[in-house]
Amino acid sequence: MKVASLKTHVVATPAPHIGGMYWIFVELETACGIKGVGEIYSTAFHPSGIAVLVEDVFTRYLEGHDPHQIERFWRAAYSSGFTQRPDPTMVGIISGLEIACWDIIGKAAGRPVADLLGGPVHDKLRAYTYLYPKNSAGEYDYNDPDLAAEEAIRMVEAGFTGLKFDPAGPYTNYSGHQLSLPVMDRCEEFCRKIRDAIGNRADILFGTHGQMVPSSAIRLAKRLEKYDPLWFEEPVPPGQEAAMAEVARATSIPVSTGERLTTKYEFQRVLQLGSASILQMNVARVGGLLEAKKIAGMAESFYAQIAPHLYNGPVGAAASIQLAATCPNFLIHEAIMDFGGFHAEVLKTKLGVDDGYLIPSREPGLGIELNHDVIARHTPYTGNRLHLQMGAEHADVKAFMPAKG
Repeated sequence: MKVASLKTHVVATPAPHIGGMYWIFVELETACGIKGVGEIYSTAFHPSGIAVLVEDVFTRYLEGHDPHQIERFWRAAYSSGFTQRPDPTMVGIISGLEIACWDIIGKAAGRPVADLLGGPVHDKLRAYTYLYPKNSAGEYDYNDPDLAAEEAIRMVEAGFTGLKFDPAGPYTNYSGHQLSLPVMDRCEEFCRKIRDAIGNRADILFGTHGQMVPSSAIRLAKRLEKYDPLWFEEPVPPGQEAAMAEVARATSIPVSTGERLTTKYEFQRVLQLGSASILQMNVARVGGLLEAKKIAGMAESFYAQIAPHLYNGPVGAAASIQLAATCPNFLIHEAIMDFGGFHAEVLKTKLGVDDGYLIPSREPGLGIELNHDVIARHTPYTGNRLHLQMGAEHADVKAFMPAKG
């Protein structure tokens, strides 16, 4: 069996762009006609540039090779250009192509990918969702704690046992920094009102997206401990695991991290230093399914759990769900509500969600097929914004500026 061709689809998501501005899907086909699909979670460059790089990696390291040779492809691409170090762009591309290879392998064997990664130990997966509250005009409003509490009640009634929110924003190029007192007050107000609304029916998951220096993160964590969050996510920017470990030692709230990390090498240091006890790898960025499985195994030996991150498209979600089903140390998986809307439209069959739990497919491969008619109507992506984007100004500037008028 040989990989013969590649197609890359940069799919523009419709407003309000839940899951990012676009999704990058890759489709491989073997000489014998078996197709596999993967997804690249890559955010640093415009996707038109990523598509050119995908073609280069495919031509150099995968075209004409057996898709079963995952380790050979991974090491060849990882070592490209005499690098052999975590590079988010290269590893994101590896991830998408590697996932597509697994889809082919599963289809050729007539088995779901989970069966080929050690076999499932979970037949359903606990899930959490971000809160997406809407105001009276029907617009998403992430700044009103009362709306967030109302949305929390709705999501608990839909079956979700984990609810995530991030009131410490907006995200800024100038992280990490000290949060202002008004922002810390707002964070505490969100936690208090959501906890009062749902009681102990669901865990609250506090996101920060790496916005603080360690001392600020510790100050905020002390305020939030009384609301017993399941985790304090990425309290400092990625890249300095010792700083995150300083926060972890200073709070009773479990620290989680990983959505912006790649490969076993970055996660090894997180575990070694005790920076986090919950790992949030995204299989479409971290290096693919086999790499994510290795990281989960490393975490298991440290008594750490995994909670896969997912803020992208349904192909990455399908792959991540297959992985999570095989991991004894799985905790909870990110969902984007019930994966309805555009997440469902781009697939021929919607991802399985039942009463707030994700249901791993038992169909061969990833268990999904792209709806090419829908994809054709949403390609190419013609916008200029990246998948996710930081704000240019400091997050707390507005808190101290007088109102205009």
